[in-house]
Amino acid sequence: MSLIGPWGEKICSRQAILDGQMDGKTDRLITIGCPPSRILIRAMSSKLRDLYPELEPFDKEFLKVSDIHSIYVEQSGNKTGKPVIFVHGGPGGGTSPRDRRFFDPDVYRIILFDQRGSGKSTPAAELKENTTWDLVSDMERIRKHYNIDKWVVFGGSWGSTLSLTYAETHPDRVKALVLRGIFTLRRRELVWFYQDGASFVYPDKWEEYLKPISEVERGDIMSAYYRRLTSEDEETRVSAARAWSSWEMATSRIFIDDEMLKKAEEDKWVLQFARVECHYFVNGGFFKKDGQLLDEVDKIRHIPCTIVQGRYDMVCPAETAWLLHKKWPEAEFHIVPDAGHSAKEPGIFSRLLDATDKYKTL
Repeated sequence: MSLIGPWGEKICSRQAILDGQMDGKTDRLITIGCPPSRILIRAMSSKLRDLYPELEPFDKEFLKVSDIHSIYVEQSGNKTGKPVIFVHGGPGGGTSPRDRRFFDPDVYRIILFDQRGSGKSTPAAELKENTTWDLVSDMERIRKHYNIDKWVVFGGSWGSTLSLTYAETHPDRVKALVLRGIFTLRRRELVWFYQDGASFVYPDKWEEYLKPISEVERGDIMSAYYRRLTSEDEETRVSAARAWSSWEMATSRIFIDDEMLKKAEEDKWVLQFARVECHYFVNGGFFKKDGQLLDEVDKIRHIPCTIVQGRYDMVCPAETAWLLHKKWPEAEFHIVPDAGHSAKEPGIFSRLLDATDKYKTL
């Protein structure tokens, strides 16, 4: 599939626009050949940036954080640089080499970790001793392990949830926050994506998401999924995990990204992602009350912060970012007009790079 101009000329491939590679063309109206209709969009690539170059870690290790869990932690960039911790999404999503590239490696000491049950951490997809507060404790353990006084905290989607939770618990340890795709795990947000809301925009993908769940159970779809994801039967668990994960992968970008959909074909990853995610969601994120993170924003309003939100984010709709902005007017706030949820959206990662560059001087 190609991107076609107003006079029928080929501009570039569909993947190129997804990746922000438009050969310098700016504000050009294009249509995507999507028979039987065409979709008109405006590309604004001249203001976009690329990620920092690929780099390898200078240190990798596993930290024993409980009798059950060992978490994977790595460091890259400048060994004596300014510390930043990358907080991945999901929960259950894990980190990737791309996550190192949001930060200037000449300046930052870049710390990535896989949360309990996620990525390289062991045991995979384990739900015992796996709560928000366990993860906050793990972040503190990492900070102390590396003798770090304060650090920049960077997180998107569920990573924004955990970053806010950590900052509100340990505000004296945070130099700055960079937050993307704001998610505070309120019931309203969960219902939108997993029960009634995003289904109106993606009815075709929603039908696939519903398939594993019987009609009688669809009044509480998350709970129905949880029963399957914790089933004793492996085939039941994997089938449910694939459907759960495919729904999020299909709705995370403004245009469906086939590379993201391929993630839902990896049995280990989908079990980590779906089991851990659903576990947190059916337990309300283990918060004291619904809306806790927004209610306690006053604890962190003195901390420099940049909030980046895709206007067409279906997974974590812009309402939550807007509410956070209203409660935290001191924070720098950006709505990216041509982006969905994913940090792979060119407009989003460009803003994130601007933010991490801004905080290099702290």
